[in-house]
Amino acid sequence: MLDNADDLFTVTDLKQYQYCPRIFYYHACLPAIRPTTFKMEMGIQVHQVEPKRAVRRTPGDESILERWFDVPVQSNTLGLSGQIDEVIQTPMGWFPIDYKLAKKVGTHFKLQVAAYAMLLEEQIQQPVKKAMIYLIPLRRTEQISITPKLRQEVQNAVATMQRIAERETMPPLTEWQQRCFDCEFRRFCNDV
Repeated sequence: MLDNADDLFTVTDLKQYQYCPRIFYYHACLPAIRPTTFKMEMGIQVHQVEPKRAVRRTPGDESILERWFDVPVQSNTLGLSGQIDEVIQTPMGWFPIDYKLAKKVGTHFKLQVAAYAMLLEEQIQQPVKKAMIYLIPLRRTEQISITPKLRQEVQNAVATMQRIAERETMPPLTEWQQRCFDCEFRRFCNDV
C-alpha cells in the first residue's frame, strides 16, 4: 500500500479517525496546527508512570513469561506504525496492551488495539488473537478478541484515511456531536 515509512499513518491517527474523521483530517492535511488539551497532557503524564505500576500486576489470569514496554511496530503492507504501551508473552500467546485514561472501552479503542495486534502479529510472525485495554481510572483490564471483522475494519479505515489524505477532502461532521465539546479542533469546524 505505502512504500515509504514516512508515508505510514500512526495507530493513533487510526484511533482519531474512528473517533472523529475530522481530527485525522486536521492531522494529515494541516499538520502544523496541533492544539494541546489538558486531557492530552494528562495522558502523557499517566503513560510515563503506568509502566512502573504494570510490572506489579498480572492482566487477567495470564502467567507472564516476558513483558516489554513502548514496543515500536510498523507495517508497510498495512500502512501503519505505532508504539504499543506494553506487550506480554504468556503460555497462551502474545498480547498487546494499551493504557487508557478512560472508564469505558469505545469502538475507537478497540480499533486501535486491533491494529496493534495486527502490527505485532506481522513483527513476531505468530497469530495474535486477543489484545487488552487497561482502564487506568478503574484499574481494570478488558480483553478484546481480534476478530476477522475487526481486522477488516482496520483495513477499511486505513484505506479511507489514505483517500482523505490524498484528496485533502474534509470528512463530514461526526455523528456524535457531544464529542465536539472537548475537541482540540472544535474552533476549526464551523458547522458544530
